[in-house]
Amino acid sequence: MPSAPPVALRWTDGATGHLELLDQTLLPGRIVWLPCRDVETVVEAIQSLRVRGAPAIGIAGAYGLVIAAGEAVRAGLGPAATREHLHVRAARLAAARPTAVNLRWAVERTAAVLERCPPDAGPLPLAEALLAEARAIHEEDARLCAAIGRHGAPLLADGGVLTHCNTGGLATGGDGTALAVITTAWEQGRRLEVFADETRPLFQGARLTAWELVQRGIPVTVLVDAAAGQLLRSGRVNACIVGADRITARGDVANKIGTYSLAILARAHGVPFYVAAPSSTFDLAIDDGADIPIEERGAAEVLRPLGVPAAPEGARAYNPAFDVTPAHLVSGIVTERGVISPVTPERIRAILDG
Repeated sequence: MPSAPPVALRWTDGATGHLELLDQTLLPGRIVWLPCRDVETVVEAIQSLRVRGAPAIGIAGAYGLVIAAGEAVRAGLGPAATREHLHVRAARLAAARPTAVNLRWAVERTAAVLERCPPDAGPLPLAEALLAEARAIHEEDARLCAAIGRHGAPLLADGGVLTHCNTGGLATGGDGTALAVITTAWEQGRRLEVFADETRPLFQGARLTAWELVQRGIPVTVLVDAAAGQLLRSGRVNACIVGADRITARGDVANKIGTYSLAILARAHGVPFYVAAPSSTFDLAIDDGADIPIEERGAAEVLRPLGVPAAPEGARAYNPAFDVTPAHLVSGIVTERGVISPVTPERIRAILDG
């Protein structure tokens, strides 16, 4: 029997309950659940990467709006004041991280529930309606992950597959995106040799992807990011597959820093480079990847990775969290609706509208 993916987040109790997040900054050494009873705790958890991965932070943002309604219940706010409170909190949640489009999408979708509720509804009925929508988003993501795995698994043959960052259960509400393709292929009988880039500076590949695969009994080899070119040159890799935080109308892909370099290396060595993401990751309002906002994070992540001094005092850091891979380097995009290949605006529209 295949093992279940790890759970990144869970809701506890009813409409005035709270969100619990598996603190991913402590993995793999410690498993600690962080209770989130107010919106600011959710925002801090998203910004500090206690919860991360585009689908997972979207789900966290949706539940964050339920928490905001619970704040209104406890404060005894009336209907008008509750709605104002929720709109302010929704804006705060949606802006917690700028690059991943899923966060704003999920918060806006949850907030849209308010327009379907009576204007005189108090905070408790609003909390119940918001919780139903947040749970629907969470459950839908689990189904999307399973579908992405099914559509993508045929792309992987026996042999080596290289992935970057973390795209499994820790990053989503289900089995993952790119990692779901890998685990589904494994469960279908393909014998894969999985390689995971460390993914510096926060080591999501080494700490999280390798942990997920070990938990599921799938062999994994970790390599430093700079070794990817040599690995591809060796001929041991048949395919690369990664996730995405935002995809434009023409198929440019924003993903964890280092993805663009990996795509160039894959093209140079004739290795197909795939992206796996749900349709909610597409931002059809943006055509050119150059227009995607790229989050820049603090210098300490580079100068003191995992708290260990790695550069002299006085050195500065360049720390973009993401980069953009142009569509022409992407062999195919795996969605819950099918595989987009070739990656063109017309093919994207056909799959997303189909």
